Amino acid sequence: MTLASDSPHIGLPSKPGFRTRLMRLIARPGFQRWASAFPLTRRTAAKDGAELFDLVQGFVKSQVLFALVELRVMHRLMDGPLSAEMLAQTCGMRSDRMERLMMAASAMKLTKRDRTGRYRLARLGAAMVGVPGLDDMIRHHSAFYRDLNDPVALLRDEVDTELSAFWPYVFGAAHATDMDTANRYSDLMARSQQIVAADTLSVADLKQTRHLLDVGGGYGVFAESAALKHPNLQATVFDLPAVETQAVALMQKSKAQDRLRFVPGSFRDDALPEKADTISLIRVLYDHEDQTVEALLSKVFDSLPERGSLLISEPMSGGAKPEIAGDVYFSFYCLAMNTGTVRSAARIAEMCTSAGFYSVKKYPVRRPFVTTTLMAKKSS
Repeated sequence: MTLASDSPHIGLPSKPGFRTRLMRLIARPGFQRWASAFPLTRRTAAKDGAELFDLVQGFVKSQVLFALVELRVMHRLMDGPLSAEMLAQTCGMRSDRMERLMMAASAMKLTKRDRTGRYRLARLGAAMVGVPGLDDMIRHHSAFYRDLNDPVALLRDEVDTELSAFWPYVFGAAHATDMDTANRYSDLMARSQQIVAADTLSVADLKQTRHLLDVGGGYGVFAESAALKHPNLQATVFDLPAVETQAVALMQKSKAQDRLRFVPGSFRDDALPEKADTISLIRVLYDHEDQTVEALLSKVFDSLPERGSLLISEPMSGGAKPEIAGDVYFSFYCLAMNTGTVRSAARIAEMCTSAGFYSVKKYPVRRPFVTTTLMAKKSS
């Protein structure tokens, strides 16, 4: 077997262009030493060095964050500053180890160390406490870390990943009959869905919608958010039977309960509920392969009336301009799930057009690490 590093120049042109020659020059250790000392280049060299080191230490920062969440450090600091000794007592560890953790938290701008040696929340740490579902997602990363333990094996499809077992619903209703597993997934999604719903509804125009069908809507977080924002809107959630009991229980507690309903089913196997003039797919497409997405988009198109709308909101790739959230985090998360892929807005628009939709609008992106939102129309 030929290792990737054995033939680094396969496919390269015999006469490299200017940019290739420039990159080869920058890659020389001697050039890096010179650039670090020369007045006109040392600032750029230092910036590059800092960014490289941040890439190298990234996994350590993730594990420090995991420890802070597991120990609920940010939550403990909500009542005011605490010393490392006091935190150590409540967290069950030596004070010198807690001091080490808190110094790392301060370096990561999550906490601040005052003159007395006590630690208090910094703005970033306080914001972290306020993001719905973030703690749960970070805890859930323990499985993701293990799946990424050997990234080359993962890329070569030589790993049976934990995440693929955690998300069996993506393979169809037959794989999601266990209620505990389905609810564990839905719980995690529901806690983080609030922020996705807020960003989506801040840009998407549903003023003319009378009946929203949220396909794969879980416990109904997005449907409820839409109904609360638009008092004349009826909303139906369509999802697997395994989540029906919990979803209905939560809907019955909603201020919009009389305008919410749950219909059990699988978009793979069952017809979509009728009478909706807008159908939403919130964090659905990137869970599935192209063939499944194409079939779903065709089913949605056939279900909508003339002038009906399709709302799509999920993390997306940067396409021709890769971006850090979609093309790193969510891309490799899908890889570990063993299904689905993060697509660019242009690619999703292309798939919608192939399904028959007349036009696709991309809304301004508030936070690409949360979601990107598209609206497709069935006709003009």
